[in-house]
Amino acid sequence: MKLQGLSDTVTMLFADSKGLLAMDESNPTCNKRFACLGIPQTETARRAYREMIVTTPGLSECIGGVILYDETIRQQTRDGIPFVKVLEEAGILPGIKVDIGVKDLAGHLDEKITEGLDGLRDRLVEYSRLGARFAKWRAVITIAKDIPRPGCIQANAHALARYAALCQEAGLVPVVEPEVLMAGDHSLQRCFEVTEEVLRVVFCQLHAQGVVLEGMILKPNMVVTGSTCPTQEGVDEVADATIKCLLRAVPAAVPAIAFLSGGQSAVLASAHLNAMNVRFKSRLPWAVAFSYARAIQQPALKLWKGLDVNVPAAQLALYHRADCNRAARRGNYSPEMENR
Repeated sequence: MKLQGLSDTVTMLFADSKGLLAMDESNPTCNKRFACLGIPQTETARRAYREMIVTTPGLSECIGGVILYDETIRQQTRDGIPFVKVLEEAGILPGIKVDIGVKDLAGHLDEKITEGLDGLRDRLVEYSRLGARFAKWRAVITIAKDIPRPGCIQANAHALARYAALCQEAGLVPVVEPEVLMAGDHSLQRCFEVTEEVLRVVFCQLHAQGVVLEGMILKPNMVVTGSTCPTQEGVDEVADATIKCLLRAVPAAVPAIAFLSGGQSAVLASAHLNAMNVRFKSRLPWAVAFSYARAIQQPALKLWKGLDVNVPAAQLALYHRADCNRAARRGNYSPEMENR
């Protein structure tokens, strides 16, 4: 696919203030969430849950693309319609997670590396045949006393860049996700410093691997205080720090930034995104959007509980969260929306 095709895909994903819905949890992760709510940890239950999501009425009003998992991209509704077809007919582009998870990084205590480059070229061809238009790869960076170390950042950035180059070769838009984790007691300033360093190294590697910036999407963390830090910064402080960091490190050629929620509550993820667009939207070179998983799904999952009778209520909750984040992209989100 030529650059124009990649650019067209990005445009479709974020048109009309839409964002991405990540439903690419691995089977073990999905099963853990099911177990907390007493839902059977089976392929049947996972398929039913994903069907509830992709058939949510009106979802395409707020969501331009959905990131699927290897199991999910092959699944069908109970009526035998492939999920990919359901999404396409609703006007939502299918995407696919292509990394195979994080492992311990040799020689780097307490640090991780994401694996999955072996055989990726062939897998991308298959996913494209199955209908995927874009892909995602997540790298994980932990903040602690002596980490992250330069070797960990370099290794993950190099893997992200190689993945992105392979995606563009296959005609898929790469979603590049370097996640600096919220877990820890670090300050907002420490998160700022690490996030800036990570982003600078990632874009250096993307350049080295020949990745066309106009044909990719960045999915970063927001610059937030560590989850166990005794002093939690406010919404405006997070918005200011995040945008300042991105302006320092992200080239203007990147068309869209779609934040991960990273463990934030659904309401806080919407509020942070809204504050960025209220305060900075007219001055930014890239679209500032969302690519949330739990921050959209979790309220619906709690209502669904694995029961068909709960599907309508769960779908309303899912749509509500998607709608809140679409409003946040426009700078129109308010706490009053939560009472509707």
